[in-house]
Amino acid sequence: MAAALRGLSDLTDTPPYARSVTSTAPSSPRIPPLRQNSGSQTPRVRPHATTLNIPGMTRSRVSPDGRIPSRDVAAKLVIVMVGLPARGKSYITKKLQRYLSWQQHDSRIFNVGNRRRVAAGRKVPVHPNLLPEPCHLDPPVHAASILLNGLPAPNLTTPPDEDEPDALDLNDAEAKEKDEIDQSAQFFDPKNATAAAMREQVAMETLDELLDYLLVSGGAVGILDATNSTIKRRQNIVNRIREREPKLGILFIESICRDPQVLEANMRLKLAGPDYRDKDPQQSLEDFKKRVAAYESAYVPLGDYEEHHDMQYIQMIDVGRKLVQYRLKGFLSNGISHYLASFNLAPRQIWITRHGQSVDNELGKLGGDSSLTEVGHYYGQALHRFITHKRKQWLMEQTSKKAQASFPPVPGDNTPPYPEMNRDWDSKNFCIWTSMLQRSVDTAEYFEADDDYDVKNWEMLNELNAGQFEEYQKRAKDKLNYIYPGVGGEGYLQVISRLRDMVREVERIEDHVMIIGHRSVCRVLMAYFMDLSLADITDMDVPLGMLYAIEPKPYGVAFHAYKYDEAMGWFNEMPNYKPQKAARHSI
Repeated sequence: MAAALRGLSDLTDTPPYARSVTSTAPSSPRIPPLRQNSGSQTPRVRPHATTLNIPGMTRSRVSPDGRIPSRDVAAKLVIVMVGLPARGKSYITKKLQRYLSWQQHDSRIFNVGNRRRVAAGRKVPVHPNLLPEPCHLDPPVHAASILLNGLPAPNLTTPPDEDEPDALDLNDAEAKEKDEIDQSAQFFDPKNATAAAMREQVAMETLDELLDYLLVSGGAVGILDATNSTIKRRQNIVNRIREREPKLGILFIESICRDPQVLEANMRLKLAGPDYRDKDPQQSLEDFKKRVAAYESAYVPLGDYEEHHDMQYIQMIDVGRKLVQYRLKGFLSNGISHYLASFNLAPRQIWITRHGQSVDNELGKLGGDSSLTEVGHYYGQALHRFITHKRKQWLMEQTSKKAQASFPPVPGDNTPPYPEMNRDWDSKNFCIWTSMLQRSVDTAEYFEADDDYDVKNWEMLNELNAGQFEEYQKRAKDKLNYIYPGVGGEGYLQVISRLRDMVREVERIEDHVMIIGHRSVCRVLMAYFMDLSLADITDMDVPLGMLYAIEPKPYGVAFHAYKYDEAMGWFNEMPNYKPQKAARHSI
């Protein structure tokens, strides 16, 4: 038996030195894959996966640039704001739209109140009537400044800025003059059937415009800015969306204010808005309180109804101090939640500048990690002196405004509506953030030696990695989407992606911060804070020696630009400065 098994094994085992015989037959041609449905013989009916899309960081057949493709309707999002008047809804929507657009997701706000005012015959000015803050100190504070700091620095007095631009596009240039409908508190009474029908019609027309933007014009996120304070209104909105496109994502965001100071700040801003502009502040306040009471009589917060119907939502209490969220679906909704969690209303200054002149700058070289020249070191020294001066000046200005503020505001009072007006300003820290490149670190050397500043180096602030810079003509055709070849090569979209956490951190902290960066980094950060278009990011002129100050406001930002005067060792403000394009063929 054993012998028989050994014989069988000898027949089946492969000889140890067997040679393979090469076939002389021609090889079969490779057949490329064909588009097919491997799951079944019937056409695919389920929606495609809606995973994370990041322009410049993801790529697929239907989305070679990483943007949300038109096919993936389920990845698009309708954001429906909810909340009583003066709860900061418009503030939230503007910041949210700015952030999403900066992240390269096409977004737009659709404000029901603006359409309602047009429908009622009220003219809405292109520019808001909020006057800019005075750029000089009032006499008592100015005198105190001289006593504390000596004579003021030269060329610091500047004329007021232009009005903050308003992004509204009402498309009412051809509208005929109408008799203006009374829009006092009575107009918002739920028992006023005529006004209620008009408000509902305006809301649905605005929603239709939003849906056209998403489904026809290729938008990614549409934000419906209105009170939407009743279950019936919210259900009508959901039904309207589902009738047009069942797969569209819907996210409710409710703003709730419980802090009296936040409410006061919001009301102050509301009294300067289009409904009460140029009217008596006391009477306007009384009418506005009646309007809020009218809404409150029918107001139902987000909660049980939405959860019972599996609707995703976020509740913001006191503009980000507390967040409640339910069943968030999709990468956009989750990203929005993280961003909203970083909100704060603390007044502060954000400064942005490039490093001082480096050895490579002097030689006309790009990239590298060279140290500063003597001129660059003097720039860092002047920067420290100037920022220290402006820090003291800001403190005195805030103290003066706190002493002069009144509520309700008297006619002509343009005090910014900061809810944290009563905090101790002197406790505010000042952060200095640099990249990890030598020229940026060296520019902060005088801040590093001063215990009143907190200096930190960030790798994400490093200059764009140019890899192998050898395709200038190709890059010039599309600088935003171009990625440098070679190991570690980046493009502007990659810089935007790595600065996402940096922007959230700037939004989160309540302290002053100055960023000493590089050309591409400063361009990307300026584009976010100034809400610039995609085309402006790569061509913005950000030369050495320019210093930019951005102060967040409830209505936008206050922007100032300063130019370094090497002979004076100081910075002079450039009145009415607007970001402009760099010279042609610049990097």
